[in-house]
Amino acid sequence: MRVLLAGGGTAGHINPAIAIAGYIKAQEPDAEILFIGNRDGMEQRLVKNAGFEIKSVVISGFKRSVSPKNIIHNIKTVSRAFTSRSSSKKIIRDFHPDICIGTGGYVAGPVCLAAVRMGIPTIIHEQNAYPGVTNKMLSKEVDKVMLANPDAQCRFDKKASCVVTGNPIRTSILETKHDEAKKSLGLDDSRPIILSFGGSLGARCINEAMAELIARSSQDKRYYHIHAYGEQGTFMPELLRSKGVDTEKCSNLDIRQYIDNMNECLAACDLVVCRAGAITLSEVQAKGRPAVLIPSPFVAENHQFHNAMSMVNQKAAEIIEQKDLTGEKLIETVDSMLSDKETLASYRRNAQRMAITDANERIYEIVRSVLHK
Repeated sequence: MRVLLAGGGTAGHINPAIAIAGYIKAQEPDAEILFIGNRDGMEQRLVKNAGFEIKSVVISGFKRSVSPKNIIHNIKTVSRAFTSRSSSKKIIRDFHPDICIGTGGYVAGPVCLAAVRMGIPTIIHEQNAYPGVTNKMLSKEVDKVMLANPDAQCRFDKKASCVVTGNPIRTSILETKHDEAKKSLGLDDSRPIILSFGGSLGARCINEAMAELIARSSQDKRYYHIHAYGEQGTFMPELLRSKGVDTEKCSNLDIRQYIDNMNECLAACDLVVCRAGAITLSEVQAKGRPAVLIPSPFVAENHQFHNAMSMVNQKAAEIIEQKDLTGEKLIETVDSMLSDKETLASYRRNAQRMAITDANERIYEIVRSVLHK
């Protein structure tokens, strides 16, 4: 099998493509796999680090606000739309794929459209509850639309052939057990464990609000905290010091820039405080973890809000919109959730009920069915 994958712009589009490629390769070691990505996108690094080959096109999105700079950018975007389509066709002709899989982002548009026009079976995967513009456009053209969240189906054209597959989830997340993770982290059952993070870059609003809760916990020892402040949150240690927190002397605080052992931290915790990215929520659901979700308002179509509301509507999480976030509001919400064990257990069951843990298998079955129809 020769498989062409296209997706980029954010890790939320790239990592599912890498997971799909990895699973196909595990099932069919002789499969030949090629990615197409934006020349300057983070997919170049992530795909190569995963051990796959990637070819490049140049593509960009439109700027919606009007300014001389944005007008020039949009003119270039129109030109790039034509050249990227031409570049995609050449790569496709050279590679001769049996199937093309798009996972969203600007680059998926010209690649998947070129594949469709060249008669190659094509499927796309939508990670979010609110579909991106590229996938909504492609849905009318491709053979199958794979959805991570059933709430997304009503937002696609009725003619689109949709099927719910879930988001691919890392094996390490699925396999790490609660008790084993706590033992590995040196934790016990003496207090609830809170895991909080704002993504690899960090989110200032989450860091600042969590600093209030962490400062209180440094005094009353009510909770154990694992908090990652991210690349842009290097002010966090000093902020905590200004609040009288000595992280070296507080045995219930684990404050770091990044979390490299997310599988253990997620398995061990009792509550998650985080953004509402699609892959993150799929992993939270897979582990049945109650969550306080603070969706980023700075993403396309406000899709994180819709992702969060999918869990809130199933009584699996609470939401605090960024405009409403304060340290006081966060403390109130966390205390309320962790103080009621029955309600917390209900959140846990509801989150687990939403989980789709066999997404890789479902996606592989769709690939095979489209190839052999």
